[in-house]
Amino acid sequence: MALAAIGAAIAVLTGVGAAFGVGMAAKGGAESIARQPDKEGSIRSLAFLGMVLCEACAIYGLLIAILIFTKI
Repeated sequence: MALAAIGAAIAVLTGVGAAFGVGMAAKGGAESIARQPDKEGSIRSLAFLGMVLCEACAIYGLLIAILIFTKI
């Protein structure tokens, strides 16, 4: 049981990486829009795509943690 809890905790740490990735995508998008306001639409869509992919990683990590902890 203890090793399952440790494994689940490590899997949940993907949320930290996802939060960092979302922050970096938002920062990069804001800086790019500030430099090239005429390309705002394409920059915004690419930044959102990056954020979505980062959040998908966090959701997968949470799902793996739940599976490890419940031993399914």
